[in-house]
This record gives sequence, C-alpha cells and structure tokens, in this order.
Amino acid sequence: MPYANIQGVNLYYEVYGSGPAVILTPGGRVDTNGLRPMAALLSPHCRVILHDRRNCGRSDIVIGGELSEQHIWAEEMAGLLKHIGAVPAYAAGGSAGSRTSLTLAYRHPELIKGVFMWEVSGGPNSAKAMSPIYYGQFIDAAERGGMAAVAQTEFFAQRIKDNPSNRERLMSMSIQEFLAAMRKWQAQFSRPNPVGDMTEEQVRAVRCPVFAFEGNTPDEVHHVSAAENVKRLLPHTEMHPSAWTHAEWDVVGQHDHTFPGIAATNRYHMKATFYAAKLLEFIAKVEAASKQTTGARKVTA
Repeated sequence: MPYANIQGVNLYYEVYGSGPAVILTPGGRVDTNGLRPMAALLSPHCRVILHDRRNCGRSDIVIGGELSEQHIWAEEMAGLLKHIGAVPAYAAGGSAGSRTSLTLAYRHPELIKGVFMWEVSGGPNSAKAMSPIYYGQFIDAAERGGMAAVAQTEFFAQRIKDNPSNRERLMSMSIQEFLAAMRKWQAQFSRPNPVGDMTEEQVRAVRCPVFAFEGNTPDEVHHVSAAENVKRLLPHTEMHPSAWTHAEWDVVGQHDHTFPGIAATNRYHMKATFYAAKLLEFIAKVEAASKQTTGARKVTA
C-alpha cells in the first residue's frame, strides 16, 4: 500500500487518472473509502488523490502538535501534494473536508488553484455538536480507564484494525500527554469561529476561486450559517443552496461514509455523480480563465 512520510507521519494515499490534480477529503474523521465512487467518476478527466488524514483510516495515529487538528491536516495535505508532485491542485471536500480544503488554501495559496466544498460545516453550533464526538468521548475514556480504554473505543479500535502499528503508537502515550493534546484540540475546535478552526481573518485571506454548496439548516453540524459565513467573508465564492430537500437530507445529505456497501443504490450514486459533475464544471471554468489570463499576459508582454 502506498504511504508517504510527511514530517514523520505516514499518510496512506492513492492516485488515479491524469489531468488537473484534485485532492479529495471526506467528512468527519472517516477514511477515504466513501469518496471512491466520486473518484471513479473524476479519474477519466483528472489526477485524483485520495488520502487518509492522520488519525483517520490507515494513516498513523499521532496525537499532538502546536496547531489545531484541522490545520495539521491541511499542513500534511500540502506536504503530500508536494511529495507526489501534484501541485498546484484543486482541493475538494465535504463537511470536515470542506473546512480542511479551505484551510489548505489559506495556509498554502501557492499550491491550490481552487476550492470545491459541499455540506459546508463550522461555526458555534457545529462545534458544540461535534466537540464531544471528536474529542470529548476520548477524554472521558482516558480519564476513566487510561490508554487501554482509549484503544478500546470504537473509533481507535478501527484505526488499530486498519493499521496495526497504531496500537503501539497509542499505547506508548502517557495519559497526561494524551489528555493535554485532546483538550487543546477540543478548545481550538470549540472557538466560535466562522468555519471550523479558521478565524475571520484567515478565511478572508483565501484568494483562489471557491465553489460551495450550503449544508442543510435542520442539521446543526452543516447549518446553512457556515456557508453564509464563507460567502460573507469571501464575496467571490460561487455559492449554491443545498443539493437536497429537507426530506432527502437525512438519507442523502450526510457524511461520505454512507457510501461503502451501498454505493450502487440510486440515491448514493446520485450524490457522487452530482458532485463529480459540478466539480468538473468548476475545474473547466477555472482552467479556462487561467488560460485567458496567461494569453493576455503574453500579448501585453
């Protein structure tokens, strides 16, 4: 299996197709499997990079660092893109993947040609809903039963199953070290920022083209206000309403990990097909604009 060592962290990744590079990032802390249907549709036209972020899927468990987990993901994605020679690239993702893609564009504008986001999440309501899931449950487990209890949680047990070497990494941490890192990430995640762990100033600094689909208002994690914040802070964003009705949202509009095992059913295939088609339209538009700009520069030169 292909791994890249990025600043000491082994990241699992796969690359398909050729053409403009696109790095896809799923929601939550899930692995990349849910994006395979979308990658299959994109790969005849693009060079598609699927990857498991640290603490996700088959990549290494590494708990700690000065940055928030979202900003660490973005830094390591930048390292991966440079490692495999896939820059500049388009960053595309849903939910947590939308926040991380935008963070990547902020932290490394030289690497990103455009950001495509669906189910935009973030903001105080989202942080309140997700903080216990991302961090609180593991803090509770460590306080209750130490690192053995953490390893036995459903999430970390799956990370160990996906990558057996993760057991040693997790168990070698002291309880105090683990708790300090998790509490720090939880505090960073829980700040009342407009889009996940990004401040208003950071969002405003994004200069590349942005195409986004709102989340759905009944869902606090993907509340429409997160997308409204993106549009408010980045007026050049091409924003579209949620692709799903309220009735469809609970079935179709959730995280990408709903794909595995049922990707062939119409409603889930529809999700991959819809977003893949819109992403290809976005890439074509940005590429055409880039060629026009390049041509104009040659004429003036």
